Amino acid sequence: MYCVVAGPTSAHEIRPAIANVSVSADRVDVAIMLSLEPLVAGIDLSEVQDTNASPRADRYDALRAAEPEVLADRFRAAWPDIRTGIRLESGGDALPLTLEAVEVTPEPDIELPREAQLRLSAALPPGDSSVTLGWNAAYGPLVVRQVLADGAGYSGYLTGGEDSQPIPRTGSAEQPWLTAFVDYVGIGFEHIVPKGLDHILFVLGLFFFSLSLRPLLYQVTAFTVAHTVTLALAVLGYVQLPASIVEPLIAASIVYVAVENILLTRYRPWRTAVVFGFGLLHGLGFASVLGDIGLDPARFITGLIGFNIGVELGQLAVIAAAFLTVGLWFGNRQWYRPVIAIPVSTAIAVVGGYWFFQRVFL
Repeated sequence: MYCVVAGPTSAHEIRPAIANVSVSADRVDVAIMLSLEPLVAGIDLSEVQDTNASPRADRYDALRAAEPEVLADRFRAAWPDIRTGIRLESGGDALPLTLEAVEVTPEPDIELPREAQLRLSAALPPGDSSVTLGWNAAYGPLVVRQVLADGAGYSGYLTGGEDSQPIPRTGSAEQPWLTAFVDYVGIGFEHIVPKGLDHILFVLGLFFFSLSLRPLLYQVTAFTVAHTVTLALAVLGYVQLPASIVEPLIAASIVYVAVENILLTRYRPWRTAVVFGFGLLHGLGFASVLGDIGLDPARFITGLIGFNIGVELGQLAVIAAAFLTVGLWFGNRQWYRPVIAIPVSTAIAVVGGYWFFQRVFL
C-alpha cells in the first residue's frame, strides 16, 4: 500500500526518484523513475528545492522544452558522467552498470514535470553476496524498493549519498522495524525543518498570536490532531485531493492566521476550530510527501507513526527556536506585540499571499 494524495505539480519542484530493484541469482535489474532534466543540466539537487533557484535553471528549461527523443539522446550522451553517481555493489565490489533503455514520458504541458524511466542492469558474480545501491546526493532523494512477487521487501530512502541496506539475491531484505521507524522519523522532521517552509510559517503564525501557554497549547494540539487524522486517511486511500487545490489552500491558511494575529488582541475559542480545519489541509500536504516516498508495506504502521512523530518534532523545534530567539528575551516587554509580533505576522501574511498567488496563477 502506498500513499495517495498527489496531483500535477510545478515542473521545477524537486521530487524523489524511485528505484525498483529486482535481484536474482546472477543478475540485478533496476528501473528508476525520475526527471532527467536536472541530471542532464548538471543541477545539484542536494542544494535546491526548486530548479529555478539553480544557476543552471536556463539549461533545465531548455531541456524541459525539448522533445522526449531529444532529451533521451542528451541523457545518453551524458550517461558516462552520470553513471559515476549510481553505485551497484556486491561483496564490496562495484558492478559494471549497463544502460538498457531510456524512456521519456511525453508531457505536453511544459509547466508540469515530465517523468522518465531508466532501465539498468548488471551481471552478478557467483556467490551469495547481497547487493547495495548507492545514489549521488546531487541527484536528489531516492526511494529504493525491492521488487518481490508477494509485495513484501525492503524500502529505503536515500538523501545524502548513502547506500541502501544490503538486498539479498533471493528472498526479502525486510527492513528491521526500528530502522524503518527511525528512517521515517527523520523524513518527517526533514519535511518540516528545513524543507517545509510553508508549514514553518504556519506554526510561527500560531506562536506569534500569543505567548500565553494555554492559547498556544490549544492551537498546536488542534493542528496536530487534525493533520494526523487526514494524514492517516489519505495514506489509507480514503481522502484524495490534487495538489493544485491543497497547496493554494495551505498558503491561504498562512495568510489567515497571520492576519488574525494582527487584528485580534485576545484569544477566541473559535480560532482553535479554524486552526483545526487548516490542520486537515496540512495533513494532506504531509501525505503528498509520503505519496512521493511510499511506505514499506511490511512496515506500514511503523512508517506512518514514525513520519508523524518526525513532523511533530519538527514543529516543536520551530516553536522552541522561536521562543529561545524572541519570546524568552522580549515576550514580557510591553512593546513586544507592536514591535515584534505584528510586524512578523505582517511579513508572514505577505509571504503566504505571494505563495497563494503563485500557486493559483503562475
